[in-house]
Amino acid sequence: MVPSFLYGFLGGCLIGLGSLLGLIATGKIPGISGVFGRLFRPKPGDSWWRVIFLLGLIAGAAAAFQFSEHAAIFRIPPGRSLLIFAVAGLLVGFGTRLGGGCTSGHGVCGMGMGARDSLVATMIFMAAGFVTVAAFRILL
Repeated sequence: MVPSFLYGFLGGCLIGLGSLLGLIATGKIPGISGVFGRLFRPKPGDSWWRVIFLLGLIAGAAAAFQFSEHAAIFRIPPGRSLLIFAVAGLLVGFGTRLGGGCTSGHGVCGMGMGARDSLVATMIFMAAGFVTVAAFRILL
């Protein structure tokens, strides 16, 4: 049996490696909000890798859902509304545009490159996450 902490560790290593490979291959930081957002404002020759990147994310999530022995963690918990998750997703998207990037862009790529604004953004993301979880536990 594999210790459960190894999944997170290996996943983090793969995310870092994927980000590094994306940076080397394209010369661009592969933060999800930027990759997705710039699909709608493409520069000539700049959209092919974005489409491939996003399709890979979707395929990876589908594979994790389909083949994981822990597939239940990828489902919406009983008693929670799909509408709430959709609204939360829209708020996250708005926040990433407001914050100049998403958690992957700031937390993985920006911090990996030593950007101070990414350190501050990641600290704010984490604090907001902690407060949100605490609020949910108190209110629900």
